[in-house]
Amino acid sequence: MARRYTSDLTWDDVTPKALFLNRRQIMAGGGALAASGMMGRAAHAQDNDLQLNSWEEITTYNNYYEFGTRKNDPVENAHMLTTQPWSIEIDGMVENPGTYSLEDILSEVEIEERIYRLRCVEAWSMVVPWNGFELADLLTRVGVQDGARYVAFQTANRPEEMPGLRVPVLDWPYREGLRLDEAMHPLTIMATGIYGEPIPNQNGAPIRLVVPWKYGFKSIKSIVRITLTDEQPYASWNASQPREYGFYSNVNPNVDHPRWSQATERRVGGGLFARRIPTLMFNGYEEEVASLYEGMDLAEYF
Repeated sequence: MARRYTSDLTWDDVTPKALFLNRRQIMAGGGALAASGMMGRAAHAQDNDLQLNSWEEITTYNNYYEFGTRKNDPVENAHMLTTQPWSIEIDGMVENPGTYSLEDILSEVEIEERIYRLRCVEAWSMVVPWNGFELADLLTRVGVQDGARYVAFQTANRPEEMPGLRVPVLDWPYREGLRLDEAMHPLTIMATGIYGEPIPNQNGAPIRLVVPWKYGFKSIKSIVRITLTDEQPYASWNASQPREYGFYSNVNPNVDHPRWSQATERRVGGGLFARRIPTLMFNGYEEEVASLYEGMDLAEYF
């Protein structure tokens, strides 16, 4: 099992479920974090004035280009995706390669609640209560071979169910990758739910990656393949536009996108005239993950 953070909260801190689900009364830096109970310090929000985004906001405003490039296209089209049964092929430098059913995977892991910031490269953000398990648990189960240095991921590729695939926005299927130490970090999870409910199709059902210190496009959706490799894997946006989308894509307010500043962000749900807020280094998880990049030029390896 993966190394886990231990929580400094007790059941005396837990917010009642009804209050937790009322988004108007929950603060991500206080009540919402207490509501998680088993949350580790790694998932704590540093901004006491941040509200959890509502179910409606989270599930109706996102990018999933396999279903279209507009923010509402996934809501309109993702119902076509068949998510049961579901399996993931795990191959490459592993001791136990094979095609694993989602039921089999979930039978061997601990589902936790993780409240994380989500920062899109487009400079909008949310606070999302995910349910999922640490990716490290799955990788440990299949056995990572010596010499493996990276983990590659691939999204489902079903043109008959994903109308966005008919448009050559990217070189489909969508692919992403992490360095092995990033993938094994306790903050990195495979999410299967939001707000305690199964994750909706438009948000990456039935299982997606969540890496909270990186821009959102790194958190690949609807995963059907995981490959362990000794070479840096293909990453769709990085391959398409490397000047704009680095392989690492760590949230960094000091490194601008070529077409806009990354120093601030717009919180989804704040209204038309909501103030922009400062973007935090590594999306607020600097204490937990900065050591992964010690000695690296974060402007060069962005």
